[in-house]
Amino acid sequence: MRDVVLDKFTDLFGPEFGHGKAFDLAPLRATLAALGNPQDRLPPIIHVAGTNGKGSTIAFMRAIAEAAGLRVHAYTKPHLFKLNERFVVAGTPATDETLINAAERIAAISTDLTQFDAQVAAAFLLFSEAPADLVLLETGMGGRDDSTNVFAPALSVITPLGLDHQDVLGATLAEIAAHKAGIIKPHTPAIIARQVDEAREIIEAHAARVHAPLLQHGQDWDAYTNAGRLVVQTETRALDLPLPALAGVHQIENAGLACAALMHWRPDLPDGAFANGIANATWPARLQPLTRGPFSAPIRASGGEVWVDGGHNAHAGVALSHAMQEMKARRGGTNIAIVGLRKRKDATLFIAALARFADHIIAVPLSDDYVSINELAALGDQLGVDSATAPSLAAAMQNAAQLPAPRVLICGSFVLAAEALAAESA
Repeated sequence: MRDVVLDKFTDLFGPEFGHGKAFDLAPLRATLAALGNPQDRLPPIIHVAGTNGKGSTIAFMRAIAEAAGLRVHAYTKPHLFKLNERFVVAGTPATDETLINAAERIAAISTDLTQFDAQVAAAFLLFSEAPADLVLLETGMGGRDDSTNVFAPALSVITPLGLDHQDVLGATLAEIAAHKAGIIKPHTPAIIARQVDEAREIIEAHAARVHAPLLQHGQDWDAYTNAGRLVVQTETRALDLPLPALAGVHQIENAGLACAALMHWRPDLPDGAFANGIANATWPARLQPLTRGPFSAPIRASGGEVWVDGGHNAHAGVALSHAMQEMKARRGGTNIAIVGLRKRKDATLFIAALARFADHIIAVPLSDDYVSINELAALGDQLGVDSATAPSLAAAMQNAAQLPAPRVLICGSFVLAAEALAAESA
């Protein structure tokens, strides 16, 4: 399926990766000024940074807000099939026509932008021209110098931090945290997930410098399961909610973070909206089960199950490992990771995370620049996991179906996740 919107943005502004100067906000600020500074004509904005969990946290917040009757704009990334998925305007994905028109309006002012700059400008432009009650905005990389960081938010949210994009953000967690903490603005509240000490200390220091109230998981709010329910508590309120619709123990943290943020932003939101949103939020390719289509049929026929997740860094790998270990402890079976990785990802750390749960690893190629499948399989073998290669995702699935009660996790790239989801619905 041709993505005409992505083609237009690429024609006008170059490819999304490796083109233009990242972290130079001057061209974007100048373009936004020429457009009338649409970022300053928006409903309240909740700005979300972090390593993993940003999209899921936004999905929970959007579902809760919409259950309360609010109209929501949202910009997230990446997309699975079409660039339009990134732009939700008052609850509806933007059309090809409106996005192409926005791209052309921006290009008429300047093409001296990265494609991500242009996407962010398009989001601000479209959001400023449609009424809504709330904007949910996800950063690209980092935060401090990110293209999204050109406005005054109502609230800043930081999800759990880990190592990713070290070539750009820095080799240490402290350096990465310094980038992410940059979305916290003077005298503006920030809600943060539980962090390791190295990251937490950096965030605390930044919030103190700019006199921003900081509400931390484990200190100012908490989220945990009790008797098959999700409990979210702040100093002034407690919610007794259904478990999240999204699978995985890590979604307890994401759901709790979403609730804590919205309880702070709008204390008047009813309990029913939180319950409805948490129970019904959707976010594709985040530990998503394949249960009906032809692609997963061979696995299901052999008594197994199939999960798809776009997670591609060590932090995501650890979360996936916990989820898959928990599934095996409850239901038994053989855990199999089918994995493909782009070259700019840390294959060693990601495979090490998968090795915590996988009985078998099958490496497959991606459609673009990817880590050698032989390298991935060798990393798995070095960690004591039976590892193999397959020429395609379909072939890997056939191989997995021969194992006893296979529980397959397709992971490592949103490109691979999209391939699996497209094949399932074919």
